[in-house]
Order: sequence, then C-alpha cells, then structure tokens
Amino acid sequence: MPRFAANISMMFNEVPFMERFARAAANGFTGVEFLFPYDFEPEAIAAELKRHGLEQVLFNLPPGDWAAGERGLAALPGREAEFRDSVDTAIRYAKALNCPRLHVMAGLVEESTSGTAPDNVSRETLSSNYQIYLENLRFAARKLAEHDLTLLIEPINTRDMPGYFLNHQAEGHAILAELNEPNVKVQMDFYHTQIMDGDIWKTYERYRDGVGHIQIAGVPERHEPDAGEVNYPWLFAQLDQAGYDGWLGCEYKPRGETEAGLGWYRAYRM
Repeated sequence: MPRFAANISMMFNEVPFMERFARAAANGFTGVEFLFPYDFEPEAIAAELKRHGLEQVLFNLPPGDWAAGERGLAALPGREAEFRDSVDTAIRYAKALNCPRLHVMAGLVEESTSGTAPDNVSRETLSSNYQIYLENLRFAARKLAEHDLTLLIEPINTRDMPGYFLNHQAEGHAILAELNEPNVKVQMDFYHTQIMDGDIWKTYERYRDGVGHIQIAGVPERHEPDAGEVNYPWLFAQLDQAGYDGWLGCEYKPRGETEAGLGWYRAYRM
C-alpha cells in the first residue's frame, strides 16, 4: 500500500504551521513534507515530529527571496556563494529533522531548457545557466553525500511557474546522467508530469530507476487526487504492483477545509 506524506505547506492551512503536524497525525498520516522550515528553529520542528510520531520526508533548500518571486538559486548566475550557503543551512535542518532527502529548486530564467529562446535571451545565456546549474548541483550532491542525504531535482510545469528552468522529466533524467552522482534523483510530481508530458505511467516506467520521490495532485486544478483527468487509484495500484516503496507526497491545494476533502484517503489510511 502506498505511503502518503501530507504536504503541510499546502494542507491543514486552517491552523498555524506548527499545529499542522498534530493535524496530519490525527488524520492518519505517518509522514510529512513541506516547502521550507527556515522560519522556525529545527529543534522546535523536530520536537513536533517526535511528539506525533511523524517522519520528515522532504523539504526544499532555501529558494532565495520567495516573497519577491524567486523560485530557487541553482541555475542563476552570480548567486553561487548564496547557493552554497543555502546547502549548508539545509543540511543543518536535515540532520536535526532526520530528513533523508532535499529538493534543490533551479530558479526562474527567461526561458526553460526545452524552449526556444525569446528575442532578448540568447542561447549562450541559456547555456550559461545550464553550466551553472550543473556545477551547483554537483557541489550540493557531494556535500549531501557526506551526510548520506539524497538530492532531488524537480521538473515543474510552465503554467504554474512560467520561466522555471526545468520543465520535463526527460530533461531531469538527462541531467542525472550527465552529473553521474549516485545520490541525485528526480522528483516526479504526477501533477507536473501530466501537464508537461502526459502518459504518466509509461513515463514513470521509462525513468523509474532515477525517480527518488513522487508527489500527487488532481489535474488540472491541483486539488485533491479524487477528481480530474488522472486516475489516481489505478496509478496507486500500479505503483504497488511495481514495488514502489517510497513516499507519495500530497502536494495539493484542498478545495475547502483540508479534513473535509480527505475522503479519498480513507481507503489508504494506515
């Protein structure tokens, strides 16, 4: 049976962040993930995890100035020193929270790796972004490896995040091959995959050895995985049959109150 982790950056927003761990546990979740922990001391978060018997599954490196619209640093020129500092910060939190995997956001550029450069952006500029991205990922991977941590990269759709540097599963897995760092994997969010690539199950089968984490949400509105164009019960059964033993991160925006929308989860509740 799949193991579901509540993404408490999106779920249980009816209460303050530090109260969401209790809500997740009370509703049967045994794991949680979130975007960023950096507004809170790691010891305080670790205490909530222990108090409620939860496993911290995943969180992101610092993304730059999120409030100002930044969405990661790894592919941005001139931000290398800040990126390296962010790696150290994330490792400190990961060790305190006993979290085995960290997601590195690439950042926003004028055009993604898969598109045609607009008039004001040269292909040379995009190539420079790519080389910076590889160098930063290699640095982060080797630092994380010292602590037995996995680095994740995630293709994100261009509708929700225009200009994000990494958009397609094929791109992510090509980067894995080029890096050749054993602790780097691709985070496969079925929501983003359906929007950008479609054919979710065959895409997963093609790349499964490089997939380090899966996330879910309904398509097209990113609500609960119980409606829309993706047949999630079938996908969950396929993952079981294929022997997937990782987590499924519930990174969706509830239609209303979180608990009112958890009917889909009752069949899977541990």
